[in-house]
Amino acid sequence: MFLELKLFPEQASTMAGQVDTFYFFLLGLSGFATLFISGLIVAFAIRYRKTAKVDRSNAPTHSMPLELFWSSVTLVIFMGIFFWSAAIFFNLQRPPDDAIEVQVLGKRWMWKLQHPNGRREINELHVPLGQAVKLKMTSEDVIHSFYVPAFRIKADLLPGRYTSTWFEPTKVGTYHLFCAEYCGTKHSQMLGSIIVMEPNDFQAWLGGDTGLPPAVAGEKLFTQMGCITCHNPDAKRRGPDLAGLFGTQVELQGGGTALADENYLRESIVDPRAKMVKNYEPLMPTFTGLLSEEAILQIIEYIKSIGPEDGDPAATGSASETPQETVS
Repeated sequence: MFLELKLFPEQASTMAGQVDTFYFFLLGLSGFATLFISGLIVAFAIRYRKTAKVDRSNAPTHSMPLELFWSSVTLVIFMGIFFWSAAIFFNLQRPPDDAIEVQVLGKRWMWKLQHPNGRREINELHVPLGQAVKLKMTSEDVIHSFYVPAFRIKADLLPGRYTSTWFEPTKVGTYHLFCAEYCGTKHSQMLGSIIVMEPNDFQAWLGGDTGLPPAVAGEKLFTQMGCITCHNPDAKRRGPDLAGLFGTQVELQGGGTALADENYLRESIVDPRAKMVKNYEPLMPTFTGLLSEEAILQIIEYIKSIGPEDGDPAATGSASETPQETVS
């Protein structure tokens, strides 16, 4: 019985083949250049060794055609590498529009994950075959790195900031999930699994024991923490109406704008005075230490879920006349 030797993990996502093809191209190009240059060194060392009878007079100092040739060839090769790698990078950073979003929270030493319908998992992520999955990630303590070799994805989870990555599985099975960033004494134990299921099996699993969807839980927190006191149309403009805010440009005091994405909303919750909205007073307190990272994620999901009411223009965070504050 022979021991099967695998130099590389299997390809189990739509991007794995692209990443591997580019990697093998770089490996082959580097190997060719190494052998070519090493061969020239050996050949010249033998040909022009001290005892060799060769004409050493009138040695050429330069050759313009040769210099133009190797400069042009290397330029074409390196620009080709740049555009090829840039295309793969953009593909890895831009999930399809129909991707389902899963929240990922890293903490020493476990992975906490939650599906859009509220179902939670610890160190496991169940996903359907052939469906793009977007991971919205953050860390509760130190830097972690979400690494799935079979999918060829690796992305850092940063404390105080949201990052994302995505994948679309192509094979049913169970795949290793590692933390690829040293995060403490039990770093090697921060392991998990990605379980790819047939779509029907996944739907049956997903409909099991679920909790509140993140947006619903966020709405409850929004009320419990008093955010609704200022951030509603009847609040005498103490705070902007958040309906339709997400994804818009917010006008800031002193000029300039900011995109109201997840990172902006989080910063406005934990440090409301970091980016003061135009025409709003600094009335909002900080919620640092009062809300966990999971709770902040839930409130952000609620804000993302509310759109402008009929006849009410989407709020951009720029008020017209009266004193206001940043988002909660």
